[in-house]
Amino acid sequence: MGEGCRTVPLAGHVGFDSLPDQLVNKSVSQGFCFNILCVGETGLGKSTLMDTLFNTKFEGEPATHTQPGVQLRSNTYDLQESNVGLKLTIVSTVGFGDQINKEDSYKPIVEFIDAQFEAYLQEELKIRRVLHSYHDSRIHACLYFIAPTGHSLKSLDLVTMKKLDSKVNIIPIIAKSDAISKSELTKFKIKITSELVSNGVQIYQFPTDDESVAEINGTMNAHLPFAVIGSTEELKIGNKMMKARQYPWGTVQVENEAHCDFVKLREMLIRVNMEDLREQTHSRHYELYRRCKLEEMGFKDTDPDSKPFSLQETYEAKRNEFLGELQKKEEEMRQMFVQRVKEKEAELKEAEKELHEKFDRLKKLHQDEKKKLEDKKKCLDDEVNAFKQRKTAAELLQSQGSQAGGSQTLKRDKEKKNNPWLCTE
Repeated sequence: MGEGCRTVPLAGHVGFDSLPDQLVNKSVSQGFCFNILCVGETGLGKSTLMDTLFNTKFEGEPATHTQPGVQLRSNTYDLQESNVGLKLTIVSTVGFGDQINKEDSYKPIVEFIDAQFEAYLQEELKIRRVLHSYHDSRIHACLYFIAPTGHSLKSLDLVTMKKLDSKVNIIPIIAKSDAISKSELTKFKIKITSELVSNGVQIYQFPTDDESVAEINGTMNAHLPFAVIGSTEELKIGNKMMKARQYPWGTVQVENEAHCDFVKLREMLIRVNMEDLREQTHSRHYELYRRCKLEEMGFKDTDPDSKPFSLQETYEAKRNEFLGELQKKEEEMRQMFVQRVKEKEAELKEAEKELHEKFDRLKKLHQDEKKKLEDKKKCLDDEVNAFKQRKTAAELLQSQGSQAGGSQTLKRDKEKKNNPWLCTE
């Protein structure tokens, strides 16, 4: 298309030079969103710095050191400055670095960032999309708070930033930088930069391709990581009220560039590069996640012959592949079902055989017992009959004996009557 395009002059004013104004007006009417992730150990002043950056007081519960694991707490606020509205989301890592075993402390953060990418991807893949009104919750900037030890980065910091650098724009900052001296702070910055480079950690670099901001961004890249101080307390310094921290040895002014890099951070994060952070999140980090996710689903730009793939062809190929796998699984399930039915039938037949054998054994045992009882009954009946016969014979003998004794008594009585002398004897 570019080869056949010609440049032609205009004979007069047309009006499409108002497109930037139209875009600005439309963007202002829709409003903007910006999401910040604050990663760092408990007590490094993450909430205070957010209050200082946006010159307000965000309501939030103070975190303790007793959390069993790392939890991400998200709060969204509607801010208004002049006629520009900003939907600001601040995500804090509660309990980060408080556990004895810190090996998996980065995992909840990675999972949270991926979950926001996945939610946006699912919204993009819908048939009816409402991206113009969709609340984009993808993280645009990660402020990584480094403890002011003055020595070197902790292994937890290196591992976490290494896991996050391909998913989010990391801006490292040294929290509570008034805890160490200027000379120690300078050495600490050099040490941090050296460790990040040697470990291959890619932090966000302020863009220098735009001429209008190339100089200031190039200068600020050399100041990373920023050493910052946060405070919402205002003290009277000279004739002005300024945000500062009061110490017995003096006052540290938050917005004094000789004291800390807070102004540099605010300029780079909010006033100069906020839109670039949003664009980098969409065009770099989200696109990487989207590409990997679609490749996992089988979608590719080209086939093995380096020919472009159409979405329809890819869908048909994936559909046929899915149907083939489904049929294969159905066949496997059918075979498995048939095999299990056969195994169950064999088990039932074996159980039935065992039941028949048991029934036959019990039946035979019952018959044997019945025969024994019948034999025993027959013996008892024989004994009863014999006993009755003996009883009858005994009764007969007894009756015969009684009759014989009675006849002898009558004979004696007759003899006595006939012979009276027998009585005197």
